[in-house]
Amino acid sequence: MYAIVDIAGQQFKVEAGKKIYVNRLQDEVGASVSFGKVLLTDNDGDVKVGAPYVEGASVTAKVLEHVKGNKVIVFKKIKRKGFDKKNGHRQCLTKIEIESIA
Repeated sequence: MYAIVDIAGQQFKVEAGKKIYVNRLQDEVGASVSFGKVLLTDNDGDVKVGAPYVEGASVTAKVLEHVKGNKVIVFKKIKRKGFDKKNGHRQCLTKIEIESIA
């Protein structure tokens, strides 16, 4: 069984027992989180598509840790003008484990 869930503005395909990285959540480490914006569920061929969300469906997950992603380098340069600018960015992420899909 899997589901497509809207978590913090992004859509993820989740299955029970899987660990995924999502944008930083405000919950504490070890807390249980429930997501109600389920767009699609598939239970061994029984597909339910929401309009926009599936009624009565929810996904529960456990917050494992808060981490930072890999560094992304942003480099801007204008030829023959002597202009170059280098910035770095690390996205704040939360690692969650999907406990159940109901």
